[in-house]
Amino acid sequence: MHATDLKAIAEASRKETSPAEKDSAARMAALMHHMFLYDRGNQLRVVEESGLSMTQCKVLLELGGLGRSAEAWQVSDLAELFGVSVPSMSRAVDALVKAKLANRVEDPSDRRVRRVKITAKGKSLVATLVTVRLTGIESFVATLSAAQRRKLDAAVEALMEREDIAQTYEHLKGSDRS
Repeated sequence: MHATDLKAIAEASRKETSPAEKDSAARMAALMHHMFLYDRGNQLRVVEESGLSMTQCKVLLELGGLGRSAEAWQVSDLAELFGVSVPSMSRAVDALVKAKLANRVEDPSDRRVRRVKITAKGKSLVATLVTVRLTGIESFVATLSAAQRRKLDAAVEALMEREDIAQTYEHLKGSDRS
């Protein structure tokens, strides 16, 4: 399924959604929209200046440890993760390799298999993207009152029980942004 296939997206989301869930989703969407644009579009500007497509950017962030933190990925696994065809993912990876943001490496357990691994240049771009994102969020959080920040912290803390969110938090907390 492609993101532009609105009918397929609607079909996939046909499960019953309560009015409370819909309201929570709308509140989250409003916050995410505000957060994404709060820093005057700096995140988008960095992605645009990198010349990466959104798929390439997502792959790079995944390879950079902001996702499932696999050391190296097979193209087919990346395609499945992001819901694109293997040929489409292969082209995205080829562009990352050409830009020296990733490289293809031999699988240590099966020499016939090639995996995709991030390079130092790719890690540097991921660090830039993370820094820009976190700087924008930090600027936003600084505008909150102490009471608003406590409520935000309590809500986010409850979400840290999810392994996927906690893993990304640990990665971000341990990253060197100085």
